[in-house]
Amino acid sequence: METVVFCMMLLVCFSYLLKQSLRKPGATAVSAVVCALFVGAMQSLAIEQSRTQIADWLADPALMLDTAVVLSIEVVLQMAFCLLAVHVRHSGQLRPRTIRIYRLLRWFPGILIFPVLFSGLVAAIFVFPGASFALVAWTTAAGVGAAVFAVPFLLRRLLPEKEVRLELLFLASALIAILGIIATVNGRTAVSAESSVDWRALMGVLGLTAAGALAGMLLRRRQTKKRINP
Repeated sequence: METVVFCMMLLVCFSYLLKQSLRKPGATAVSAVVCALFVGAMQSLAIEQSRTQIADWLADPALMLDTAVVLSIEVVLQMAFCLLAVHVRHSGQLRPRTIRIYRLLRWFPGILIFPVLFSGLVAAIFVFPGASFALVAWTTAAGVGAAVFAVPFLLRRLLPEKEVRLELLFLASALIAILGIIATVNGRTAVSAESSVDWRALMGVLGLTAAGALAGMLLRRRQTKKRINP
């Protein structure tokens, strides 16, 4: 379980840095400052944590389910950004609403990076037990800020094609979703199957699916008519 969570944390960091490489240097500098200030400001809360408490958090099914909801929202937003970025890059005339949504998703920094930074600060305090908490916290903050600012430039040099970085961000988000499912299960398996079916819930899901498909078809037909008859 801890290995799965650790791999997911690494992927969250990689996805965050990869997305910063798709932004302008000024926005990357702002993200670096925000991350550094967050790490430095969390020192009073980080010194109250313990390894036993962190292990209890990982073993708490309710907390892992709540984390899975946040993870799902972030993964959907990151994937939507990747798809919309490709659409913006390769399409001609775009509607203002599409451009606004693209800019909003591009500025969305991600939510999971902050719990990962907090856990990194807690780990740094455990590694240096005799040092000053403030010194460890602000040293870690400086390292985080430098990494957030410098690594995106390195990624641009190693991967100059923007399309490749978008593909990597999409794949990393998909892998985070898969690991999140594994972490949510948390070793629990079903030992018996349910014999009854909630037909009302099933019909509700089918009805919502049909309504969504019909609304999509009508919206698509309306957009096609507007393109034909502007």
